[in-house]
Amino acid sequence: MRASRAAQQRNMVVRLCCRGGLLPRLLFSPQMPKIYVPTAGRKAAYGTVTSAKVSVNGVHLHYQQTGEGEHAVLLLPGMLAIVMKEDIYSNNQCQAKVICHNNNLPGSGETDFAPQLKSLNKNLFTVVAWDPRGYGHSRPPDRDFPADFFERDAKDAVDLMKTLKFKKVSLLGWSDGGITALFAAAKYPSYINKMVIWGANAYVTEEDERIYQGIRDVSKWSEKTRKPLEALYGYDYLAKTCEKWVDGIGQFKHLPDGNICRHLLPLVQCPTLIVHGEKDPLVPRFHADFIHEHVKGSRFWWIQHLCLYVVLRIEPGPSAHYCLSHIPSPRANVFQGQFPSPPILPSAH
Repeated sequence: MRASRAAQQRNMVVRLCCRGGLLPRLLFSPQMPKIYVPTAGRKAAYGTVTSAKVSVNGVHLHYQQTGEGEHAVLLLPGMLAIVMKEDIYSNNQCQAKVICHNNNLPGSGETDFAPQLKSLNKNLFTVVAWDPRGYGHSRPPDRDFPADFFERDAKDAVDLMKTLKFKKVSLLGWSDGGITALFAAAKYPSYINKMVIWGANAYVTEEDERIYQGIRDVSKWSEKTRKPLEALYGYDYLAKTCEKWVDGIGQFKHLPDGNICRHLLPLVQCPTLIVHGEKDPLVPRFHADFIHEHVKGSRFWWIQHLCLYVVLRIEPGPSAHYCLSHIPSPRANVFQGQFPSPPILPSAH
C-alpha cells in the first residue's frame, strides 16, 4: 500500500510538472488578470543555444546563450548538483523522491538549467547560463571555497554579463546560485533588474551543518547517482569538491550569527521573488522566511508537498516569462495580497 501510494504521488508529480501542466503555469506565471500570455513560436521556443568561453577576472568562464529578447537573464546554478534521492540522503520528508538538489555535477549552467535554456521565450529574453569558476566547463582552475567565494562568484557573474555587453540583467538563482544572486543584487544594485531565488540561505545554523555533513562522503551515495558523475569528472574531483564545499559552506557557521549575507539583504533594491518548497530536505523554510523578511518589498511563494528542485527539471510552458516579466517594483507597494496562493497538490489515496 505504501509503495503504491508513493507511485501514485510520483505519477501525479509527472502529470502536474509536464510541459503545460499545472505547476509550470502556476510557478512561472503569477496569473495576473486581463494580461495576455503570448505563445512562443517554434523558432522562439527552440532557438539555437551557443556555447563559448570568455576571459573574466583572470579565468576562462564558460557560458551558454540563447534568445534575442531585450530582457537579459542570467541563470545561476547551485553546488552539489546531484540527484539526491532518498538512497543518498535519508530524509522521510522528501516523500516524492524526485530531484532534491540539481541533477548533475557541481554548478553547471547547462545541467542545472537545460529546460530553461530550451524553453524560455526567446523573443522576450536573452538567456545566459554560466558555469562558475571550477564548475562545469569553467575549469581550470579547480573549485575552491575561500571565505569570500560567494562575493567572488557574484563579481564574476556581473563582470561576465558586462563583458557580453549587457547593460542590465535579471537573475534566476538557486541554492548557492541564489546566494550569489543576493550578493550581486546587494553589491551591484544599479546593474540588477529583477531577481528570482530559491533554495538559498543567508546564514548557517547547527541544523544546516548536520545536513551538510550527511552528504560529505560521496562513497556513501548510491552507485546509480555517483557513477555518471565519476564518468564526467572522475571520482577524485567529485569527492574532493564535495568535501571542500561542505567545509567551505561550514566556515560561515563560525562567524557571528552564522552570517553569509544577512547583512546585505537590506541593500537589495530590485524586485525580488523568493520561492521555497515544503519538502526541501537541505534548506529549511526558516531561511526563506528570513530572506523574505529582510529584503524590502520581496514576494514569497511557498510550494506545498514538493521538493522545489523538481521545478528545475521541467520544461516551462509559453507563460514561463511571467516569473520575471510581472514582478512589480517594491516601490509600487503591490506585493501584499496580490500574489496567488501556492499550488496545493491533491493528496494521493
